[in-house]
Amino acid sequence: MAVSIDFDYRGNLRTRAVHGPTGGEIITDAPVDNHGKGEAFSPTDLVAASLGTCIITVMAIAANKRGIEFPGAKAHIEKEMISDPRRRIGRLHGWIEVEGSFTDSERALLERVAHTCPVEESLDSRVEVEIEIRWIDAPSD
Repeated sequence: MAVSIDFDYRGNLRTRAVHGPTGGEIITDAPVDNHGKGEAFSPTDLVAASLGTCIITVMAIAANKRGIEFPGAKAHIEKEMISDPRRRIGRLHGWIEVEGSFTDSERALLERVAHTCPVEESLDSRVEVEIEIRWIDAPSD
């Protein structure tokens, strides 16, 4: 299934992306270290955001398909840029905290799914990706 996204340049190194199916909008700005004002997500920031949201989403999908309770998750991703010889993302690292009570087999399944999300699978092999899954046990009653 194809999804259309339309883009337009807004001036001052800003762009707008419009999600075809919903009309939702995202504004990007060039980062301060690359001639911009850094007043919004940069295009490469969106890659980091895509990775974190993709991991949480595919974990929730896998849990839902199997009737596993998935009460919540949080993520923190740091993006490091490099220039070798061109400017690009060099490293994405961080963590995903998953709340709830899971069996060892459920944790193994969800970790496997997390590390094969479509965004991570789409990244160039030169991008170093290190994402730790942290399990936060639900408080007992």
